[in-house]
Amino acid sequence: MNGKPELPEDPDAHVFMISVAAQLAGMHAQTLRTYDRLGLVKPERSAGGGRRYSTRDVDLLREVQRLSQDEGVNLAGIKRIIDLTNQVDALQHRVEELTAALEQASHRTGAELVHVPKSSALVVWQPRPRRRD
Repeated sequence: MNGKPELPEDPDAHVFMISVAAQLAGMHAQTLRTYDRLGLVKPERSAGGGRRYSTRDVDLLREVQRLSQDEGVNLAGIKRIIDLTNQVDALQHRVEELTAALEQASHRTGAELVHVPKSSALVVWQPRPRRRD
């Protein structure tokens, strides 16, 4: 072991106490408390109320520091960037879910997805009734 805490395989596992997370992020523990209070990074809480940071939280802390120090973004701007990034991630995940559901429905029904250019026209399509022989 090299003296540094080992990172868990699950980036969302909340395993680091505030002192360890601060050390990994290269910050003071009080800075982490401030970021938590401002809603920039939201660590989970232990049963006793102590903050527990994940690897993902530590990565976010590093990004906050980079945006602040290297890019000159203020904390309100950083919070907005984080919120928008989370929103984009959620929307991308939803698109993936909908795409998978559409593909499953297409395979079940044999239907085909066809691109229709943007239009203000309303088109109602109904399949023709099957011919009875």
